[in-house]
Amino acid sequence: MGVATPDETNADLALALTMADQADAITMSFAMRHDLRIDTKPDMTPVTEADQSTERLLRDMIAAERPDDAVVGEEYGGDAVAGRHWIIDPIDGTKNYVRRVPVWATLIALADDDGVAVGVVSAPALGRRWWAARGHGAWTTGPESPQPRRIHVSAVPTLTDASFSYSDPEGWDRRAFDALIADTQRTRAYGDFWSHMLVAEGTVDIAAEVGLSLWDAAALIPIVIEAGGRFDNVEAGAPGGPVSLSTNALLHDDVIKILRG
Repeated sequence: MGVATPDETNADLALALTMADQADAITMSFAMRHDLRIDTKPDMTPVTEADQSTERLLRDMIAAERPDDAVVGEEYGGDAVAGRHWIIDPIDGTKNYVRRVPVWATLIALADDDGVAVGVVSAPALGRRWWAARGHGAWTTGPESPQPRRIHVSAVPTLTDASFSYSDPEGWDRRAFDALIADTQRTRAYGDFWSHMLVAEGTVDIAAEVGLSLWDAAALIPIVIEAGGRFDNVEAGAPGGPVSLSTNALLHDDVIKILRG
């Protein structure tokens, strides 16, 4: 079957959270090593032995627990086939990871014929984790809330009162990028997964970045949506590719108008 029942969804979320626990142990064990091996991929982005070890572990866990499911991962590929498939980014923010900037995370998602059903974002260096499953809300834990806390997007209704976060200006249509900065009240480059999780928490109202891959975005989508927000890949003429946009929903259409000029 391509779509999980509620009980199956809960079991899949439980597995994804267990996978995140194991991933955290590996990524943190490598994080402070001075002899971390760093290679450069053909797209000129870095990859470390931590990325590779983490993805291998997660693939092994899926093979053991969900042998009929397909897997797509940043480091070892795979195809996003119809039906159930897991989507893994072992370390989102590898450039931060190798510089010991704590803004990086393991992203784990499960998709089915109806879209992305489960998403987990685990950022152990920040002490933060976010997760969601279809129909079960979005949740977080962290130093300020060690017990799971349900999260919701903001109620900010106008761009002039909104906070906008992005990763960097590379790849943008600069007219659209500059217009978003000009039309919003506050702009910060929190970057990568964190911008979108701050939208889900309601502390940022708009997050956008250019050229995300499937594994960069999949786990974010159910968390933003279950928190009451919207997530879209917007064809906006940006040279770096579509703009991946998350908002509090109230501002979504206004932002799309800016992105499309």
